[in-house]
Amino acid sequence: MTTPALLPLSGRRIPPLNLGASSFPHHRATLRLSEKFILLLILSAFITLCFGAFFFLPDSSKHKRFDLGLEDVLIPHVDTSKGGKNLGGYLIHGQGHDEHRHREEEERLRNKIRADHEKALEEAKEKLKKSRDEIRAEIQTEKNKVAQEMKKKDSKPLPPVPVPNLIGINSEDPADKDIREKRDKIKEMMKHAWENYRQYGWGHNELKPIARKGHSTNIFGNSQMGATIVDALDTLYIMGLHDEFREGQDWIDKNLDFSVVFKLKAVQLAGKLLPAFNTPTGIPWAMVNLKSGVGRNWGWASAGSSILAEFGTLHMEFVHLSYLTGDPVYYNKVMHIRKLLQKMERPNGLYPNYLNPRTGRWGQHHTSVGGLGDSFYEYLLKAWLMSDKMDTEARKMYDDAIEAIERHLIRKSNGGLTYIGEWKNGHLERKMGHLTCFAGGMFALGADGSRDDKAGHYLQLGAEIAHTCHESYDRTTLKLGPEAFKFDGGLEAVAVRQNEKYYILRPEVIETYWYMWRFTHDPKYRQWGWEAAQAIDKYCRVSGGFSGVKDVYSSSPAYDDVQQSFFLAETLKYLYLLFSNDDLLPLDNWVFNTEAHPLPVLHLANTTLSGNPAYR
Repeated sequence: MTTPALLPLSGRRIPPLNLGASSFPHHRATLRLSEKFILLLILSAFITLCFGAFFFLPDSSKHKRFDLGLEDVLIPHVDTSKGGKNLGGYLIHGQGHDEHRHREEEERLRNKIRADHEKALEEAKEKLKKSRDEIRAEIQTEKNKVAQEMKKKDSKPLPPVPVPNLIGINSEDPADKDIREKRDKIKEMMKHAWENYRQYGWGHNELKPIARKGHSTNIFGNSQMGATIVDALDTLYIMGLHDEFREGQDWIDKNLDFSVVFKLKAVQLAGKLLPAFNTPTGIPWAMVNLKSGVGRNWGWASAGSSILAEFGTLHMEFVHLSYLTGDPVYYNKVMHIRKLLQKMERPNGLYPNYLNPRTGRWGQHHTSVGGLGDSFYEYLLKAWLMSDKMDTEARKMYDDAIEAIERHLIRKSNGGLTYIGEWKNGHLERKMGHLTCFAGGMFALGADGSRDDKAGHYLQLGAEIAHTCHESYDRTTLKLGPEAFKFDGGLEAVAVRQNEKYYILRPEVIETYWYMWRFTHDPKYRQWGWEAAQAIDKYCRVSGGFSGVKDVYSSSPAYDDVQQSFFLAETLKYLYLLFSNDDLLPLDNWVFNTEAHPLPVLHLANTTLSGNPAYR
């Protein structure tokens, strides 16, 4: 595997991990497959950050302390109050810096950032003078050096922590023969995708199913990190494909190389990543150089701003990491982001998509519930759900945001279709993206517990969004939805630009169908999901796997020749769940992150603390 010098942030890929039994000395030597599955899910976030979301949050000791107040709710087994210890940059029972010292520290930090950037620039100039083979050889040498250093270090065992009980990871077959046959078809599609990846792309991030070779030049960097393997593991398990699950598990154990993998190794990696970069505000950069620790943002992102859907899509995973390890540093990092956002003024109550990590000011006033903004809102709601509905602060932020979105972004077209537009510098653009279609499921998921007894209203809003997104599929030749569609003039739910007519195996519409099915049991959602599955199988299936198509309005579209890892992680998983019984991953016990990886709700009564007499 070639490790890239700069790894990009996606904030959207959260694959699961396998954790061995060695960290639980009071348990038997081996864990059942189901126990390994739950441990895979608990740390799913962290490895994803290594894949596509190397999102490094700063040491916040340079900033004022916030009273978080939620430690006992979200990480009750973590002692955050011993002896004035500085945990993750937050002084607990300690004295803060005086104002003069604070200014000195900020100036020192700015100078360090400037020096680091200059150093990285000089390194880059030197690299450009070398051949590709020389650069690759250097990278391999550095990787081997780090691996050797990690082997020399003594791995300290992690403290005993709560391990959520397993509820609903297996289910009986559907009683209805037709539904059972449809679910079996989805399972067959998964096997086709997996077996071709295993044959032609094994170890690569994704598959080129027509060229029948690996595909690694994508958001994961030009490297072989087995993203499809890690992304697909929980789907394989849920579908009962345990042989395939073990194949992926074995590859990860032997080949996945961040220098660190699995439970103890993931924590070692966390220690390497968290202090890797500091910004004056605590809002992280989009990309970071793993060798130098120097970060930067995308140049196109509103003059180098950080992106809401990236820095706002860490909460579930980082809280789970604190829950698992007993270390509050990860929790503190995401809570710092939340507190910073709470203090900021928002135009019309909306969160812009861009925030400058140096100044702490909003960038371009562009608000979207689709790309650049989507999962931020999703994670406010799911933080509340994940905490067993104890994190009322997250729920309030979600309710406030959704009310502003309803006032300013949600409209009804002349033809009666409800859509969510995009706010750009005071103007509503009447366009909706495929990514935005997840919001129908989000509104339904958040209906229970909404303000002013508006549960029925939000369930209906979810249904209207689901209907609009179904229309975007139904009005194409292939019965697959375009990347974006407009509501201008006489055109409704139809793509206008050629570069918006493609379908890349995206899951968001099917995701909303599944949530709406779970909450209403209206058979139309299963019917719509089956229509989508048939269209995917007919138009996207090739002998070497599944490929996206470039024009959903063409009867003979060209392929893009990429089998996306999220097709296995999300699209096929949601389809399988759509035709499964409700007791498979029940929503009272599981919360799905933005990449459809289920994480357990932290019920305090639903945990088993191993190895610690205080919790017996």
